[in-house]
Amino acid sequence: MDEIEGQLEIDDTVEESTETSTVEFNIVVTATDWSLDQLATMFDNNDIVVPDYQRKYVWDIRRASKLIESFAIGLPVPQVFFYENTDGQLEVIDGQQRITSIAFFFSGYFGPPSASGNQKLFRLSGLEQRKDLEGKTFSELDDRTRRKLKNTSLRGVTVKQLTPKEEQPESVYHIFERLNTGGQPLNAQEIRNAVYRGPILEELEKLNNDKNWRLIYGKRDPDPKQRDIELVLRLFSLFENIDNYAPPMKDFLSRQMAIHGAFDSERAERFSVAFKSASKAAIDAIEKPFRPRGLLNAATLEAVMGVLMELPIGSTITNDTYETLISDESFIEAFSSNTTSRDKVLSRRNIAQKIIAADA
Repeated sequence: MDEIEGQLEIDDTVEESTETSTVEFNIVVTATDWSLDQLATMFDNNDIVVPDYQRKYVWDIRRASKLIESFAIGLPVPQVFFYENTDGQLEVIDGQQRITSIAFFFSGYFGPPSASGNQKLFRLSGLEQRKDLEGKTFSELDDRTRRKLKNTSLRGVTVKQLTPKEEQPESVYHIFERLNTGGQPLNAQEIRNAVYRGPILEELEKLNNDKNWRLIYGKRDPDPKQRDIELVLRLFSLFENIDNYAPPMKDFLSRQMAIHGAFDSERAERFSVAFKSASKAAIDAIEKPFRPRGLLNAATLEAVMGVLMELPIGSTITNDTYETLISDESFIEAFSSNTTSRDKVLSRRNIAQKIIAADA
């Protein structure tokens, strides 16, 4: 199967726009006016952390300098948002660029050491109002300005979940989803990667690089928006578990990722083997699998791969069987609309089971 060129579109991804979550938050929200000196110290001590999922620091010195100048002249700066994790650390949800810029300036260096061990001095640049500070590092400022910056405050809103994650794991997802208001908001799977870290993510990424799966997905390289990872998670979540499915799909995926974070169960082990076997079976038999309407259709993929993964390892499918399935009127109806409802998820799996298993 040839790689599909250009931006891959997926027909029927998790339908967030049509799903309604019923989660109720049991959280406490605290607003604190932190001094910049406190924020920089907490950042250096890993009491404030930037989660791995966050996009990298992208500001240049001029933009970071404008932030410092705003503090120096008393202009308001938007508040930042933190999530207090189970280790008591404050994870930056919104405000990474501001927090990091403050910490960099107070440290005297713009960024961590390079591979050679060199560090770039953070000298203020491109200032408009405080030209007298141009070119200076924090330590070179006059005592009055340095003291003013250290004592200037920035409001931080901290969210802490009171209900244990084990009882309501999807609520953490929704907290991040609601508070992630940065310039490039994260999508569903990027948020899950933030709040449900652990071996499961490493295994999902490994499976996502399987050569046959890459051919099924239609792009040689992993999707920067994590849509391919989300599909692998969807397959795992329903593997030997479809009877427990309850919409909305995005909450179901979040719960499964939270519950199976260690990815050390026998079911997880079976899934890793079955996923590779089913991917190979699909590629060997079908020229462009799971594209009944031209685009990669997540519902069709979920049904067919789900059946193949639960058959004995090494089971195959023929192209004729696949064509019979995607031509079945009941199956077409089950992958065409309202695809994440419980009835549709179970219906298309049952139809696929009858047609595929009969010829396996």
